[in-house]
Amino acid sequence: MHIFYTPDIRTSHELPEEEAAHALRVLRLQAGDEIMLTDGTGNFYHARISLAAHKRCLVDILETKPQAPLWSGHLHIALAPTKNMDRIEWLAEKATEIGLDELTFLDCRFSERKVVKTERIAKILVSAVKQSLKARIPLLNGMTDFKAFIARPFGGQKFIAHCYPGEKPPLKDVVRQGEDALVLIGPEGDFSEEEVRLAEEAGFTPVSLGPSRLRTETAALVACHILNLKNQL
Repeated sequence: MHIFYTPDIRTSHELPEEEAAHALRVLRLQAGDEIMLTDGTGNFYHARISLAAHKRCLVDILETKPQAPLWSGHLHIALAPTKNMDRIEWLAEKATEIGLDELTFLDCRFSERKVVKTERIAKILVSAVKQSLKARIPLLNGMTDFKAFIARPFGGQKFIAHCYPGEKPPLKDVVRQGEDALVLIGPEGDFSEEEVRLAEEAGFTPVSLGPSRLRTETAALVACHILNLKNQL
């Protein structure tokens, strides 16, 4: 059954214009056809199209189906975006399919990209949520200064993955199930030594993602997968 993103479904039984166009023009759905909706905040809705006319698609809600959490804790990945946005868009899609709660872009000393337009990435998150049959869309944060970010309060476990020498236990061995978790991933040139020091002073634990040297988006996906696997319900 087709799934459509309808964030205002509680107050308006009409599909957003873009979703309506897909339903009526692409899929050729008609009045009487049954579809599935999600509000992106944890609910699915079984609905029937009541009006399919021009650019408007109205529905009747037949059943509300809350989706139970698929993992425990709040899983947050913060990374420095790569110069090539295709790689970041790929990461956003795959991380959403695997499962996370929040994605933040960091402006670090060696960042290759200082500006990120989140509109397209937000659409990718919606598409990935529908593809992977999830009812919750991750929170997406735009570019954030690294020093300001690590100074923010965070009640769960905090990790930083970097390539400098030193004691760095594997992330998979130190993540505690059921707790909120945040992992910092640096740019292609890694975090600066000062950034690593400041993060450690702010309570971030250095961790390893394995013996291989990973690209930024690969490291972020590995971290996301580890957090999700450790916290699956």
